[in-house]
Formats: sequence, C-alpha cells, structure tokens
Amino acid sequence: MTSVSDSEVFARIKPPVYIDQDNLAFYRGFLERRLMINRCANCERYYQPPYPVCFFCQSEDVHATEVSGNGEVFTFTILHTGPNPAVDYANGHPVAVIELEDQVGLRASGTIVNCAHEEIRIGMPVELTWIERNGVPIPAWQPLSG
Repeated sequence: MTSVSDSEVFARIKPPVYIDQDNLAFYRGFLERRLMINRCANCERYYQPPYPVCFFCQSEDVHATEVSGNGEVFTFTILHTGPNPAVDYANGHPVAVIELEDQVGLRASGTIVNCAHEEIRIGMPVELTWIERNGVPIPAWQPLSG
C-alpha cells in the first residue's frame, strides 16, 4: 500500500478537525482505510486519543499501530439531530463506542451500519468497515459477519 503524504492528509481532512503531529498518523490511517491507534513500545499498551506520551507509563516511545477494528458495542445512542449536513438525522443516526478486541478497555467510536437500529445491542460483536463522509473514508462498524 502506498502511504498517503502529509500534504494529502492536510488537504483532504477539513476543519473543524484539527491535525497536528500527534494525530497525523491517525488521520492518515483514515485515508489508507487503516485504524491506527497509538501503542507504547515500552509497556505495549494501546491508548486513545493520540498523544505523544503513554498514558500508562509516560514513555515517549509511542507509535501509531494498526488494530483489527473488531470488537463489541460498549454503548450506543441514536442521534436525531446534529451538525453534519452529510448525515441523515431524520431517520436516526446510530453512534457507538466499540471496545476493541486488541486490548481490554481500548475503545473507538463511530457509526453502526448495515444493522437496523432496533437490533443494535450492548455486547453485540462488530467488525470494522469504512464509509465515505464528505469525500473522506471514516471508520464505521457493522455486525460481525458469520
């Protein structure tokens, strides 16, 4: 896979998203359709949000590392109003926090797709997928296939 350049990340990820050296790899991952989470080389723990120092051991030896994106719904809500004109809030927009299988307590958030709202459940196994929003891939989750 060809790596996306810094300038392409800045050109495609638009405000109000603030991009800096700490989260650049996270957003580059969006354009490459890879979920990148900081991982400490010292204690080997993942942590969110991107930050230059490990939350657990304060090491500065941290690197954005691809995670599977698979996990289970930790909590969710259905939004009926919101600021993004690219989202259809009239029919409800599910937003969930997913506990990723890569590490207990590691969570990411996004929308749930390919699932009726009434079928979303806490503990439901999900897998990472990608959707386009304003011309940019963003992570989303769908019920685990099979």
